[in-house]
Amino acid sequence: MSKLKKGQAEFVHWMGPLLDCLRALGGSAKPKEVSSWIARELQLPPEITEATIKSGANRFHNQVQWARQYLVWDGLLDDSKRGLWVLSPLGWKAHLDEDAARTIFLGRVKISQSLRKQDAAGDALPIPETTDAVTPEESQELDLLDILKSLPPYGFELICGRLLREHGFEDVEVTQRSRDGGIDGYGLLRLSPFVSLRVAFQAKRYKDVVSRSAVGEFRNALLGRAEKGVFITTGRFTNDAESEASRDGVVPIELIDGEQLVELFQDAGIGVKPKTIYEIDHAFFDEFRREQ
Repeated sequence: MSKLKKGQAEFVHWMGPLLDCLRALGGSAKPKEVSSWIARELQLPPEITEATIKSGANRFHNQVQWARQYLVWDGLLDDSKRGLWVLSPLGWKAHLDEDAARTIFLGRVKISQSLRKQDAAGDALPIPETTDAVTPEESQELDLLDILKSLPPYGFELICGRLLREHGFEDVEVTQRSRDGGIDGYGLLRLSPFVSLRVAFQAKRYKDVVSRSAVGEFRNALLGRAEKGVFITTGRFTNDAESEASRDGVVPIELIDGEQLVELFQDAGIGVKPKTIYEIDHAFFDEFRREQ
């Protein structure tokens, strides 16, 4: 792809690849699956995929989320399922080059400007003009992450133990604070009446990234103690850390980053309360904005 130009909305570049990704994956995918697919298929360099915004979130994934938001507004994606990006019938047929994607963006900008002129307090569309703009979904995630990051270390370990219980682990035990040896707790994961796994977990509050060495140190602590590891963090993992976690011939480690952590809390319904929020369906009103 051509070099990204400063001053332009980067997410416009990812609209077409996002639709291509969902078609390739059967019409739906988790958000991180989409970002990983685009990065891999376009062979994006680390300076694009590893950069962060002020909140500590991954900038590339943030921009892919903005691309998704504009495609939702344009009726190309169905947003009825939380945490799952799904093509609409129109999205299945749409193949966007950068000119078509930019047309979608500029069309929304025009609508937003019109709304602002009509009513200063109106529901104008958010337009991310800086690298620090976050989507509405990200804003909610960051609120929960900020709370988790504010917990004392042992409190974070305890709440992660609670999370494991809520997701089916048995005999969960959080180790003593000064004697964990790199392991913050254990649990039993029963796969069937005949098979179970002893799992050790590490729970760390990170603002930025977890390195490969941190994952390697955790694996060393697992030797002879557990059959599987779970590394939980409020931050995110580098590509090298992910490779280390899935390396063949060693104790496997599951990685739970900040975004996944928020989803797990929401799925279990702990620390959060359901709330009905009505968002404006801008695509619905497009038909009525056309001049007769």
